[in-house]
Amino acid sequence: MQNQTITMALFEQTIDQHSDFLGTLRHRFLDEGRKTALQTFALKGFPTKKDEEYKYTNLKEITEKEYNFFPTEEHHISKEQLDALHLGEENFDRIVFINGKLHKEFSKISIGNAEFLSFSYALNDSAHKEAFDKYFNTITNKDLAFTNLNSAYCNFGFFLRVPKNVVIEKPIHVFYLSQNQEENTFYNTRNLLIVEEGAKVEIIESHHNLDESFVLTNSVTEIFTYQNAKTDWHKLQNDNDTSYLVDHTFAKQERDSLTTVNTFTFGGKLVRNNLDFIHNGENINSFMNGITIIGKDQLVDHHTAVHHNTPNCESYQNYKGIYKDKSHGVFNGKVFVNKIAQKTNAYQQNNNILLDEGASIDTKPQLEIFADDVKCSHGCTVGQLNEDAMFYLRARGISKKEARALLLYAFANDAMQNIDIESLKVKVSKLLAEKLEVNMEF
Repeated sequence: MQNQTITMALFEQTIDQHSDFLGTLRHRFLDEGRKTALQTFALKGFPTKKDEEYKYTNLKEITEKEYNFFPTEEHHISKEQLDALHLGEENFDRIVFINGKLHKEFSKISIGNAEFLSFSYALNDSAHKEAFDKYFNTITNKDLAFTNLNSAYCNFGFFLRVPKNVVIEKPIHVFYLSQNQEENTFYNTRNLLIVEEGAKVEIIESHHNLDESFVLTNSVTEIFTYQNAKTDWHKLQNDNDTSYLVDHTFAKQERDSLTTVNTFTFGGKLVRNNLDFIHNGENINSFMNGITIIGKDQLVDHHTAVHHNTPNCESYQNYKGIYKDKSHGVFNGKVFVNKIAQKTNAYQQNNNILLDEGASIDTKPQLEIFADDVKCSHGCTVGQLNEDAMFYLRARGISKKEARALLLYAFANDAMQNIDIESLKVKVSKLLAEKLEVNMEF
């Protein structure tokens, strides 16, 4: 069982074969919940370009490969390799998963006032049964192929509960590393974050495939931010060309809370980011920012949705894309305003620059408004660099390459403005310079 490779085309035949795996985890959700999720997935299968939500994103490249769902735990990662992935954050907490398993020898956890567990441990710990019954899988979209597949196989990731009025001062960097896999590997990563009233936490999430084999990560994250609490989640996506990532993040907010999800995408062969914000109280603020710089034949797809269900709330979406070579970008941002959600203020903007003739972007901002006293705006732009600005810089002795990089950096920079982790801001700036192929000091 541990070495079984599952062919996607024959996935429907695996339900009965996996009864031993499903039976190893005894929480009552898992007994029937995993089987139900797997059966739902088998009935629908993976989305294709005939599905409206995947109209511009072809998954054929990843769904026709064979994957091992149960990675080997063996690895040869050294401290030096891991240090090279850090942001220079000597004082941060860090949580390191290698091939799905939490490695305490590489981790540094000082969050004593909070409740942190690996997801696999939390699943089987009777002391956390109540929390799982209350939160787990309650805000995910159970009609989606990848969320059902995750619910069927999730065993990697973390559970973190920040108690009332606890402020976690240090950002927490969560590393998901894959190495020493002889076969293509499918990781179903699950994260559950509960930030109670008046609490505060900042998470940085990054995935790294250190092999030449293909890795598909199917990640589902549920975030619950309670009254007067603040949650920041930063996704740093800079993996190699044999990595695929499909991410679903669901964030539910209570009154007077603030939640931010920043997504910085520079690497990975195919990346699909799905982000859903759910408002459940007044005076909520939600922020979604994204920077994408890709080239070659990479594809990055951002799908966002904000559900304004209550009055007097605000949401801001600001996504910037720079596309080179034959890369392809997709942005589909939705804002739903319920008829009772008066005094809503929703802002959505997607700006893109195509640097080469082969690059392309499909962008579709959407508003669905059923209230009459709101301020909602959306817009998108697709273009090339401003020739007048280029001429201005060139006339002052700046080379064409450096002038282009300066303009592109300025174009993307405002999507970083609400990062208050200085080392993360510097890291993103350096990645911007690296992708733009210039030397810039920060």
